[in-house]
Amino acid sequence: MEYMTFLAQTAEEAAAGKPFDVPIDQIWRQIIDLTWLQAVLAVSFGSVYLLYGWRIFKILVVICFGLIGLFGGMKIGGQFNSELSGAIVGLAFLSLVSIPLMRWAVSILGAAAGGILAAGIWYAFELPEKYIIAGAITGIVAGGMISFIVFRVAVMLFTSLGGSVLIVTGLLSLFYQYEQIQQPPTGKLHQLIYSQNWFLPVALIIPTFIGIVVQNNFIKRSKNWNI
Repeated sequence: MEYMTFLAQTAEEAAAGKPFDVPIDQIWRQIIDLTWLQAVLAVSFGSVYLLYGWRIFKILVVICFGLIGLFGGMKIGGQFNSELSGAIVGLAFLSLVSIPLMRWAVSILGAAAGGILAAGIWYAFELPEKYIIAGAITGIVAGGMISFIVFRVAVMLFTSLGGSVLIVTGLLSLFYQYEQIQQPPTGKLHQLIYSQNWFLPVALIIPTFIGIVVQNNFIKRSKNWNI
């Protein structure tokens, strides 16, 4: 679900007319703040998300839109000193709306996933970060068009990317914790994330591609899969 937070932040930066910078510090905090148990759970759930997201995509869509409504409701409610009420209303509203509009909701998530992947490629090639929103918009348009034309592509795209985010975050957290018990502690992971632009995009894209290929094979063999 974390890639939806990334997209929301991108939209806010664009709306405010500010140059966008990749939130590496936030990503790093997500990695180092996990306990080993949380990291293992992230890898476990991410694996299910990555490989079998096509089976449970309707539940995942409701959860994703519920989270969007939660954060959006908190921001709106905060303007009226009522974050809790806004969060509850936003969570309930978008969760319920996503059910009858499932196909549209899936296509929107597919477009969002396309935007994240395109922004990652932009960052990996070390293009100017302040214009990364241009790369993200290109991915959103491409992902949206493909998602609306071939529905199952949208399902595979957003579930594979979501699973990849969880798996990679969990694995990097475990590696960080392993580094910390070394004598002396090493900082190789920090160096990779902060110094090598290609590292995070490649770490996300490879599992995403694997997930799409595996899910496509599963879907072809499942005659009763109902979209």
